[in-house]
Amino acid sequence: MKLGISRQALVAALFGAAAVGALSIAPQILSPEAGAQPIAIQAPPGAPMSFADLIERVEPAVVSVNVVSERKVNDTADMQQFFEQFRGLPGLDEFLEQRRQQEEDGDAEPETQEARSLGSGFIISQDGYIVTNNHVVEDAVQIEIVTKDGKTYDAELVGTDPDTDLAVIRIKDKGKYPYVRFGNSHNLRKGDWVVALGNPFGFSGTATAGILSADGRELGNESPYTDFLQIDAAINRGNSGGPTFDLQGNVVGVNTQILSPTGGSVGIGFAIPAELAQEVTQAIIKNGHVSRGWLGVQIQDLTEDMAEAQGMEGNDGAIIADVTEESPAQKGGLQRGDIILSVNGQKVNDATSTTRIVGRLIANTSNKFDIMRGGKRQTINVVVGERGDSLTAQRIPASALSKDGAENGDESSMDSLGVTFIPLDDEMRERLGLDKDEAGLVISEVVKGGVIDEAGLQRGMVLLEANNEPVSSVDVLNKAIDAAKKANRTKVLIAVRVGQITAYRTIDISEDK
Repeated sequence: MKLGISRQALVAALFGAAAVGALSIAPQILSPEAGAQPIAIQAPPGAPMSFADLIERVEPAVVSVNVVSERKVNDTADMQQFFEQFRGLPGLDEFLEQRRQQEEDGDAEPETQEARSLGSGFIISQDGYIVTNNHVVEDAVQIEIVTKDGKTYDAELVGTDPDTDLAVIRIKDKGKYPYVRFGNSHNLRKGDWVVALGNPFGFSGTATAGILSADGRELGNESPYTDFLQIDAAINRGNSGGPTFDLQGNVVGVNTQILSPTGGSVGIGFAIPAELAQEVTQAIIKNGHVSRGWLGVQIQDLTEDMAEAQGMEGNDGAIIADVTEESPAQKGGLQRGDIILSVNGQKVNDATSTTRIVGRLIANTSNKFDIMRGGKRQTINVVVGERGDSLTAQRIPASALSKDGAENGDESSMDSLGVTFIPLDDEMRERLGLDKDEAGLVISEVVKGGVIDEAGLQRGMVLLEANNEPVSSVDVLNKAIDAAKKANRTKVLIAVRVGQITAYRTIDISEDK
C-alpha cells in the first residue's frame, strides 16, 4: 500500500499552519491572472515622505540678506581690476598711469569700491534679531532684509565674530516677527535627515534636504574655534548664513562653507553647530562682541612619541610650550612642559580642542585645569583673562651665533646624537626673550643623518629642557638620556627655543640608532 501526503500537509507538519497560509498566498501575488500590482514601499522609521510641513512651518523665519559694502582701493593693481570693465574708454590708461605715479609720490587719496552681495539669515527672536555669517555683512554700509512674503526691511549690524564667521543683525522696524530656535546638534547621528533653507544665487526661499554626513570636521587654522557639521543637503553661494534644521524644526547649524572645485554644490557643505552659534550670538547681543578666554600660553599637540617619553599610555592632551610673562597662566601656576589633560572636567584631545575650550571660557572666571607635570597628575585653578595677541616666531639666523665659544674651547660635542653645542650666554638670552638665569645649550653644528638631524633640529636652535629638566650642560642631557633608557623608554622629550618661540620635540635614543 502506497502512503501519500499532500504538499500542504507536508509543509504544515514541518513548519506549522502559518507556513501553509504563506504558501497559499504566494501564487496569488505572482499569478498573472490576478493582475499586476504597483510596488509600494513603506517608509522606514524617521524618513518622512515629505518635508512640506516642516518647511512651511519654519520658512517665515528665514530671510534673504542683501548687503551693500565698501572697500578701499589703494593700489594700481586694484584700480586696474576695478576699471577693467571700462577698458577701451579714451584716457583710461593715462588716468591709471597718473594714479600709479601719485601712489609712488604718496599723493593719492584712498578710493572706495562699492560691492553688493546676497546671503541668508534667520530670525531668532520676535523683536527681529537675525543670525547670519560675518562674511555676508563684512564692511557693510547698508543691510536689507527680505522676508518670505516679499516684504523688505532695513537692518542694522549688532556685532560680529570673525573667528567663527558669525554675525548678528537686527530689523530696525519694531514688531513681532516669526522666529525659530536653536536645537542641539549633538542629538544628530550620522545619517539623520537635515533640511537647509536660504537664498542660493539669489533664489530666495530655496529648500534642500540631505543627511548629516559627518560631525567634528576641522577646516584649518582660519576656524580655530569651530568643529563643523558636514551635510550633503545642497548649499551654494547665497546660502551663507542660512539655517540647517532637524526634523523637529530646530536650527542645528548655520551654513557657512562649501567644498567645491566648480563653485557649486557637490554635496559637501559645512555648518557651524547650533551650540556654538547660540553661545556666540548671545554674547554678541549682550556685549556687541565675543570676549574669549586667554591663558597666555603656547601649546602644541602631544604626539605619541612625546607621550612615550613621559611614560604615558595615551597621547590625548596638549603640551604647554611656553608661558607668557604676567599672563593668567603664569599667575595661576602653569609652567612650560605641563600637559593639559582636561579643562573643567572636559577632556582635551589635542592643541586644537584645548584652544577651542579655552576660547569659550568667560574672561575673568576661575577654571580648573587637570595637568600632568613630571609624570604626576595635579589640578590647578586659573583665572583666565581676555584673549590678547599671540607672539610670532622669529628665528635667529646662524650668522648671529657667537663662535667665540669654540675658539675658547667651550664647545661640547655629543657623537651619539651627532651634535655640537656652545653655552647660552646673556646676550643670546636677551635676544631670545629668555630669563637671565635660563639654562640652555645652543646648537652650533649638526651631523647629517644623526639623531639631532633626524629630529629636525638645526644650527641656531637652543635646547632648553630634556624630560622636564633644564639643560645647563651636556652632562645634564646625558643623565636625562640614561634615566630614560633605565625606564625602558626609546624617546626623550626636549624643549627647543627657535627665535622667541619654544616648541617640544623628541629625540630617538633607541639602541639601534
